[in-house]
Amino acid sequence: MNGWTKERRERQAELIRQWQPWAKSTGPKSEEGKERVARNAWRGGHRQRLRELSKEVNAEIRQARELIAAAL
Repeated sequence: MNGWTKERRERQAELIRQWQPWAKSTGPKSEEGKERVARNAWRGGHRQRLRELSKEVNAEIRQARELIAAAL
């Protein structure tokens, strides 16, 4: 355990609710900070690339099926 008792956690939660640090948050001020937080959700674009590859593979499969159907 981390040494925090139930009472200590409750007390800290109450203090944080009183302080309301989220109400004082203003976000980044500098251009560098704004650029950095703008990339927070970016995870490398892997999902988008997988979607593109999936579309390419499906197009190839459709084309192959059409060729097979035409040959029959």
